[in-house]
Amino acid sequence: MAKASPEYLAKVKLLSKDETERLLSRMGNKLDRRLEKHKVSKEEALASQLELEDEQLQQWRKTMLELKKKEAEKNQAKPQAKTKETSEAKSKTKAVAKAKAAVKPKAAVKPKTTAPKAQSKTSTKTGK
Repeated sequence: MAKASPEYLAKVKLLSKDETERLLSRMGNKLDRRLEKHKVSKEEALASQLELEDEQLQQWRKTMLELKKKEAEKNQAKPQAKTKETSEAKSKTKAVAKAKAAVKPKAAVKPKTTAPKAQSKTSTKTGK
């Protein structure tokens, strides 16, 4: 494992106690064991974890960008006729929904009535 870069060591020094604890909780097994055996300092371990998370974040962003590009290409490849059909279908369903909403009468509010509670026979004991 390479030594942590000075950039990430500086970032570690700026972390609050809560942020440090969260970072330690996300630490992987290999790095955690090195910290426990005192092969690396706490600051170096935290800096390595920060660096690893930044690399993972950059990889995730790259993957998401590629997926979005593929999705955009896929959407552009669809024929325009389908989009017209779906927009017409949506407008028809909206019109039907508006018509149904206009026809519904308002319901009268009825007061709630409560039934009297039944007495339980097990609550009173007799001496027989």
